[in-house]
Amino acid sequence: MKIIVVGASGTVGGAVSAALEAAGHEVVRASRRGPVQVDLEDTSSIEALFRAVPEGDAVVCCAASGPLVDLASASDEEFADGLRGKLSGQVALARHALHRLRDNGSITLTGGTFAAPLAGGSLGALVNAGLAGFVRNAAAELPRGLRINVVSPGWVSETLAALGISDAVGTPAAEVARWYVGCVCGTSSGQTITA
Repeated sequence: MKIIVVGASGTVGGAVSAALEAAGHEVVRASRRGPVQVDLEDTSSIEALFRAVPEGDAVVCCAASGPLVDLASASDEEFADGLRGKLSGQVALARHALHRLRDNGSITLTGGTFAAPLAGGSLGALVNAGLAGFVRNAAAELPRGLRINVVSPGWVSETLAALGISDAVGTPAAEVARWYVGCVCGTSSGQTITA
C-alpha cells in the first residue's frame, strides 16, 4: 500500500513510518518541514498534500499535539488554537482524504488518553472526546469502503524521557506504532484504540 504519514518527523510518526516500511508498504513521510510538507492548520496545505501524493491507500496522522492549558487562566485564543490544530486540523485531513484515497482505504487519526484527570488537561480531554465521537460517527458515513479510526495513546516513553520525566509509566513508541499499523492493515472502523 501507499501510505501517507503526517507528522513523520516526530517520535510516534517516525516509529509508525518505520513499522509500516518494515511491513513492506510504501510510506510517504509528510511534516511541516521536509520534501513533502503539510500543516494541519492550513487547509490549502492539506489540499496540496493530496495533489502531491495522489491515489494513496491510507493516511495516518501523528502530527497532532495539544498544549496543557490552565482552565481558569487560559485565554479564549489559547483554547481556539488547541482546537484548531489537534481537532479541526485532523477533521479537515480526514475530510480531504475521503475524496482522495483509493477505494477501501483507511484514515487513522491521533487522540490521547489520560489515566486520571490531569492539571491543564481539560482542553486535551475535550479534543480527545471530540475525535472519538467524530470517528465513531464518520465511520458510518464514509463512502467506497473507506475506514476511519483514532489511536489514543497515553504517555510515550521517549517523550517522557525527552522531558526529563521517568519513562517508567510510558509506552515505547515502537509499541504504539503497532496500534497504528493494526488500524491501517486491519478491518476495524469507527474505533478508538487505547492501551
